[in-house]
Amino acid sequence: MGGGHMGWFLLCSSSLLFLAVIASSGSLANLPIIAFEDGYTHLFGDHNLVIHRDGKSVHLSLDERTGSGFVSHDLYLHGYFSASIKLPSDYTAGVVVAFYLSNGDMFQKNHDEIDFEFLGNIRGKDWRIQTNVYGNGSTNTGREERCGLWFDPAEDFHQYSILWTDSKIIFLVDDVPIREVKRTESMGGDFPSKPMTLYATIWDASDWATNGGKYRVNYKYAPFVAEFSDLVLHGCAVDPIEHVTKCDSSAQDSEAVPSGITPVQRTKMGNFRLKHMTYSYCYDTVRYKVPPPECVIKPQEAERLRKFDPVTFGNGRRHRGKRHHRSRGSQEETTSSF
Repeated sequence: MGGGHMGWFLLCSSSLLFLAVIASSGSLANLPIIAFEDGYTHLFGDHNLVIHRDGKSVHLSLDERTGSGFVSHDLYLHGYFSASIKLPSDYTAGVVVAFYLSNGDMFQKNHDEIDFEFLGNIRGKDWRIQTNVYGNGSTNTGREERCGLWFDPAEDFHQYSILWTDSKIIFLVDDVPIREVKRTESMGGDFPSKPMTLYATIWDASDWATNGGKYRVNYKYAPFVAEFSDLVLHGCAVDPIEHVTKCDSSAQDSEAVPSGITPVQRTKMGNFRLKHMTYSYCYDTVRYKVPPPECVIKPQEAERLRKFDPVTFGNGRRHRGKRHHRSRGSQEETTSSF
């Protein structure tokens, strides 16, 4: 398979300019919204997946029997992937809703992954978003970040998007970039570079999702229902056998060379991170005595996180017996505006 990676990259390169245009414009207006059955198929959960609204909206539910999920028909090498999501309300501790790219079924020992994970909470506490990136099986180097939001994601639909090119990954919420991962030489193979499939799931993650497992799923509040609509799959589909890609021809018609995030978007991203970010691996002095080489340390972010959690992000004393988990829980603060 190793030689195929370069083939996939070369065949798909013609679409990257178009994908950058999408990121620069910060708009989904020109991207087609597809019917569920045109782009996805049932993954698991029996009758806990229900298709609604002319086939363009789907509900995933978790109950005592099972969670549920769906998966894209195609593999993709780069693209723009988006969904409008409304999360379950009330008591949701232990519940995780995920919207992510992965190739773990094809590359079990060296898989790539790009994650949006929504972590439930006890009543009166807000949902949190966790983003993460793995490349080439680099699961020992957790690159997760967590944040709150400037709205209640259980009250209405909001758009969550992933832009993935050969040089960067951008996570967006309602067209506001909340995280940018730039490919650097120091990352080596840790940057996702193999074709991936898009997934959406809801499942019981009681062991870690809420305060490190302190609060578990309480099924008296079931079913927990996550609603998905405005599904966008826009990228380079890859034939897993022939290693041939199908890219949008409009890529070849664009003459723009944008930076990926507009100045206005970059300002919004900076403000968001200063107000709402509650965890970043780059600043975790307990896990990493020296930040991983791709990290760009920003003094304002560092100071904000040190005040939020001086043990994890400063020189505070580490509690005995405290173990780190890939999705380690922490106390989240609530901010009312963005």
